[in-house]
Amino acid sequence: MAESQSERGLTPERLHEYSTRFNGDRANLVAANAAVSGGVLKAATSYRGLRELPRTFSVELKQGTITNQERSGRCWMFASLNTLRYELMHRWNLEDFEFSESYLFFYDKLEKSNHYLENVLATLDEPTDGRVFQAINESPADDGGWWQMFVPLVKKYGLVSKEAYPESANSRDSDAFAQYLNTKLREFAAKLRDAHKSGRTIDELRAMKDEQMATVYRICAVSMGEPPATFDLLLKVKDDDDKTDGKTDNVDKPQSAAHSGIDGRKQIVERGITPQDFYKRYVGVDLDDFICLTNSPLASTPYYRRYQIDYEGNVAEAGLMQFVNVPLDVFRKAAVDQLSAGHPIWFACDCMQFALRKEGVFDRASVRVDELFGTEFTSDKAHGLEYGDSPSNHAMTLTGVNIGADGQPDRWKIENSWGKDNGRDGYFVASAPWFDRYTQEIIIRKEFLDERTLAALAGEPVTLQPWQPISRICR
Repeated sequence: MAESQSERGLTPERLHEYSTRFNGDRANLVAANAAVSGGVLKAATSYRGLRELPRTFSVELKQGTITNQERSGRCWMFASLNTLRYELMHRWNLEDFEFSESYLFFYDKLEKSNHYLENVLATLDEPTDGRVFQAINESPADDGGWWQMFVPLVKKYGLVSKEAYPESANSRDSDAFAQYLNTKLREFAAKLRDAHKSGRTIDELRAMKDEQMATVYRICAVSMGEPPATFDLLLKVKDDDDKTDGKTDNVDKPQSAAHSGIDGRKQIVERGITPQDFYKRYVGVDLDDFICLTNSPLASTPYYRRYQIDYEGNVAEAGLMQFVNVPLDVFRKAAVDQLSAGHPIWFACDCMQFALRKEGVFDRASVRVDELFGTEFTSDKAHGLEYGDSPSNHAMTLTGVNIGADGQPDRWKIENSWGKDNGRDGYFVASAPWFDRYTQEIIIRKEFLDERTLAALAGEPVTLQPWQPISRICR
């Protein structure tokens, strides 16, 4: 028997019943007073949870000054560069260092634009309202990305210091820049597809695309200024140790200062070095040694398989991004082993769930929305991925872990890129249950992978469509 409209709708009688039940419980009224006055998160904050989540760690890596992505979606890039700057600082015994995030940002916008137009050329006969083209067209050159987008940028363009290419208004607040670049790219896509319909050859379409990319370059250069082809490098070695990893050919030794106020530290000087040479000579990390592990407990993505996502990426010639899906215990152990060996970890998570930004806390026991609303939140990791409730949306850097009496991690130290005014001087702490539930990806060196994971890495990749929920872009 068909349902009536009244059976499907919210009737006055039903609303009255809900209101009566709400007002009949004193706890609801207390919760409403707190939430309406201070907001949901403040009202749900548990002082017990905060007190029971210490900020001491049995393994803790010393990092440089906290960074700030400001009003941009460059978290994946900041987390990647924070991972590499740790290696550079400790290799050359530096007090602090920061790479230019803007430098890679410029080339990322350029490469994403080219990648988008290549995807358009590859799908000329797909309907614009079809799922494939809708996925391609959703965000042609937005800020977000993955570690796997960072790697080909560094390989192709190298790195520079922040002094060589500092932040600009449009890297600090990228909305307008991205908006009009995306608008232009979609306009270009329409012209390519219309030209295809009118019978233009692929060679003619590629000539059109080449002219379009010249316009894209102009938009990027106007917005951010052209990046340097070479730059001068000056690094100052810490006073407490003259160690420079045995490489002192370019170390200048200033004469003793007549006045104690002069900085007399040893200096590493390079003049006119290229970004590619700087990366190879001073960073010295082989990015091909890093593997992306995911923990996606879905029946559609079995463990110990290698996956790749169709149409995703930025550098067109780099190919599809790849992931190896592993069980949670393997995932967790790889992270502990890498940190314990003295190497930070890029990771991706859902930073919005059970999070206190100002306090710098990721912890369900500290954000008691269950108590505030009088309802349990019971979905697991698989449910959160399948239904799009808790996909990855932010990338940060793991710089510490605390190992409990049972030999398992009970909390993690996190370097964020939201400036030093969020968290404790920019650092966050995540409880072990939160990490297990809301972390989707970690970037691990091959030396810390077990044999079964290495075997999976050697297998043929399974290609997923961009909407399949193994991972999502980070902003």
